[in-house]
Amino acid sequence: MKAFRLDELEAERAANNGAYLQFLRERNMSVGLYALDAGQPDPQSPHNQDEVYVVVSGRASVTVGMETTQVARGSVVYVPAGTAHKFHHITEDLRVLVVFSPPEG
Repeated sequence: MKAFRLDELEAERAANNGAYLQFLRERNMSVGLYALDAGQPDPQSPHNQDEVYVVVSGRASVTVGMETTQVARGSVVYVPAGTAHKFHHITEDLRVLVVFSPPEG
C-alpha cells in the first residue's frame, strides 16, 4: 500500500519551489499535486495524457476546450488528452490533485 497525507505533500511541494509535485507513478497512471495561488496565471499547455483534476481547496474557473465552469473544493474535472485547458480567475489559493493516464512524461 502507498498512502499519502495532503499536508505533507503540500509541504514537500512548497519546499521544492514548484507548482507541481508528482508523488505517485505507476504503470498506467501518475498522480500529483498542483498549486496555483490567487491571481496567479496557469502556464500549462495541453498534455498527451487524459487527466482528472480533483480540487482539494481554493476557488477558480477552469476552461477545457470551449467550455468554462467554476470549481471549488470537491470539484472533479476530466480533460481529454490533447485538449487546451487552463485555470483562471483564481480567487482563493488553488490546490488540485491531478491524475494522468497513462503516466505523465
